[in-house]
Amino acid sequence: MPSPRDASPEFQKLLDQTALDVENTMKRLLPETDLPEAPLYEAMRYGTLGGGKRLRPFMLIQCAKLFGVDEMRARRVGAALEFLHCYSLIHDDLPAMDNSDMRRGKASTHVEFDEATAILAGDALLTFAFEIVSQEETHADPRVRIELVQMLAQAAGGHGMVGGQMLDLIGEGEEFDFGTISRMQRMKTGRLISFACEAGAVLGKASEVHRRALRNYANDLGLAFQVTDDVLDVESDASVLGKPANQDEAAGKATFVSTMGKEQAKQRAEMLVDQAIRHLKVFDNRADNLIELANYVLARRA
Repeated sequence: MPSPRDASPEFQKLLDQTALDVENTMKRLLPETDLPEAPLYEAMRYGTLGGGKRLRPFMLIQCAKLFGVDEMRARRVGAALEFLHCYSLIHDDLPAMDNSDMRRGKASTHVEFDEATAILAGDALLTFAFEIVSQEETHADPRVRIELVQMLAQAAGGHGMVGGQMLDLIGEGEEFDFGTISRMQRMKTGRLISFACEAGAVLGKASEVHRRALRNYANDLGLAFQVTDDVLDVESDASVLGKPANQDEAAGKATFVSTMGKEQAKQRAEMLVDQAIRHLKVFDNRADNLIELANYVLARRA
């Protein structure tokens, strides 16, 4: 496997353009309003717009391209996924959870507004994601839309992200072994990444062989993403991360770094990225951007 490297200028340009396209789609789907409940929508826009690398929508759009999916449809699902992801960040930052005052280089939503508004904004973003995915504009085939709704619910709920967050909270008071930490992170982080990749295949009505390849790619990449995140939490500072550093250690959370040490964690991330890339062989050279993404995840600094 090649050594971790920064994204090429061409790939970075593609990442930036995709982030801009997704941002514009999100703005269109969530416009400003003068309704009496406008503060809710202001908080929703505050917690979702103007920040973030939009890696999950990027994965979804690139996987959808493998099957000739219209990019507008892929961007809609990517925007829905990003709304759901941002809801989780808004709730994670609350005092009852991670108690973080900063997110993406600015005040967390509950600090900028208040806790009650932040909770409601998260609730609204979660349900809005399903509204977008279920609409005919997302895909003409209702069976495709139903499958996407079901997949997203499974990825986000008790057997996915929310269940993983519960394990994360339990891990503040209990010592987890490597297997439990891996399961927690596959649920908390990996399930949404897995949805991103497989949703692109669902939009394109891909074969089970291709869906399995992308699912396996996502599983390994999602775990590598979290291992790298754990390393960054102890190596970087708040000015680079855009959020407080060393939060996991301060909270006594079980992480890959606390379990296996920083250097072994880095080696594990490299191994996982190598595995992720191998799953893409079935696509020949059509998946070059997904290979670039895997190396980008390994080399990222924030």
